[in-house]
Amino acid sequence: MNVSEYMQTLGQNARVAARAMARASTEDKNKALLAIADSISEQRDRVKAANQRDMQRGQENGLDAALLDRLELTDERIDTMIEGLQQVAALADPVGEITDLKYRPSGIQVGKMRVPLGVIGIIYESRPNVTIEAASLCLKSGNAAILRGGSEAIEANQALSDCIRAGLESAGLPATAVQVVETTDRAAVGELITMPEYVDVVVPRGGKGLIERISRDAKVTVIKHLDGICHVYIDEFADKTKAVNIAINAKTHRYGTCNTMETLLVHQAVAATLLPELAAAYAGLGVELRGCARSVDILNDITSATDADWDTEYLAPVLAVRIVDSLEEAMDHINDHGSHHTDAIVTENYTLARRFLTEVDSSSVMVNASTRFADGFEYGLGAEIGISTDKIHARGPVGLEGLTSQKYVVLGNGEIRK
Repeated sequence: MNVSEYMQTLGQNARVAARAMARASTEDKNKALLAIADSISEQRDRVKAANQRDMQRGQENGLDAALLDRLELTDERIDTMIEGLQQVAALADPVGEITDLKYRPSGIQVGKMRVPLGVIGIIYESRPNVTIEAASLCLKSGNAAILRGGSEAIEANQALSDCIRAGLESAGLPATAVQVVETTDRAAVGELITMPEYVDVVVPRGGKGLIERISRDAKVTVIKHLDGICHVYIDEFADKTKAVNIAINAKTHRYGTCNTMETLLVHQAVAATLLPELAAAYAGLGVELRGCARSVDILNDITSATDADWDTEYLAPVLAVRIVDSLEEAMDHINDHGSHHTDAIVTENYTLARRFLTEVDSSSVMVNASTRFADGFEYGLGAEIGISTDKIHARGPVGLEGLTSQKYVVLGNGEIRK
């Protein structure tokens, strides 16, 4: 297979399909989503068999337990995929919505209409359920998609691709509206991210190395985040019970997610009373603490943090702890060492909470809540294609609206400019 020619063909097909998707009715898009859900249900055994072949190959190739877990499609995960398609079908369609329509002195009306982005390339690793998540959001938002999953999930992704194609065709939409790359050749990624004539946006979902490469080499717009170095700051006016619960949940609910807390900041006024209780809870859960000098003075048996610890996304049961003297010091630390993903303050002081919301430069900023809430589903978006820490276009969890743009529309009645 000539990878360059193959990817060019996918791009051409996607560009044509994008025009059809842009004019597709909400009814037809929903019909396709529900038909895909039915097809997956009907093809469940085939999808599971394909996944088992992926799993066996992964074991033979020495994939670690965490990757194998992400790769596996259990009945429960297949049910979740089906439910997810049904939920996206139930969401409001953002395409065609006109907002901010106002009359101008000239007599014209000016507003903004929400429109699809066009062709979206999505590059991801391991989890075959992302194939369905990505396809559903791109379809509902009126886009065409080119999906390049990891080579370790090629069998399951192809089986799911057939289900997607069947659903599209049953709804009268072009089968090429969602194309799953069939080659495992890594050159396909390089082609996908350098076809601006066919691809409008690329969304990478995976490890830091993958995202850095895409960001460096892409010739099209990239929606991405590199790290999830998230913070919780416990202020001197924090409610103790809230502080403990949030700090434990933000770190230990799941270790391998981008919205997991990696650094805990504690005001010096409450550190001596709060840190021992937190340290005992973390120890019981197997979390290693790495603290600043003042934290080590209070918690004698923890490891001293290095400069690198403040800039590390552990994705593991390891937590950096620093005592600060003020809100200003906490915010400076977050803005200097964070990844602009998600940061939270625990406080009962409204004024300080407002300052934190205003001055912390992150895509999600929270008051008295766990960073683990930084998620499209939890935000009411239905689902997400990923998290963006960029400042232009989409920021934070990217759902249907994040996969659209706006254009100005003008409504007149024969007006001419004088």
